[in-house]
Amino acid sequence: MVLRSPSKDEVRLLEFLLSKAQIGVLSEDWRAKLRVSEMEDGGMGSLRLFPDGSQVEDRKFGRRASECQFTDEDGVEVLASLNLDQDGNLYELDIWKTDFGKLIRIPAQLA
Repeated sequence: MVLRSPSKDEVRLLEFLLSKAQIGVLSEDWRAKLRVSEMEDGGMGSLRLFPDGSQVEDRKFGRRASECQFTDEDGVEVLASLNLDQDGNLYELDIWKTDFGKLIRIPAQLA
């Protein structure tokens, strides 16, 4: 598993989803510490989230914190969900493009 820093667009999507979520306050430097790993989803853009920058074993899905829907550049609808682990920590950014195609771009404006 390769860990990397999230892209600016990925961070923007996470910030939007966090603004809609009912979770505790994250540390001020969460963006700097966050590392991500791409999930095998056919290129739809889903990410496993590592809030402290390192892999932690035995983490499990806890709950969906928030979600949003947007239209990709090719007109296909996309559902993005922010999932937390069993301890309430950032766990996954689950992206599902309704035609199972590759995500082209996260839009500049999210609603």
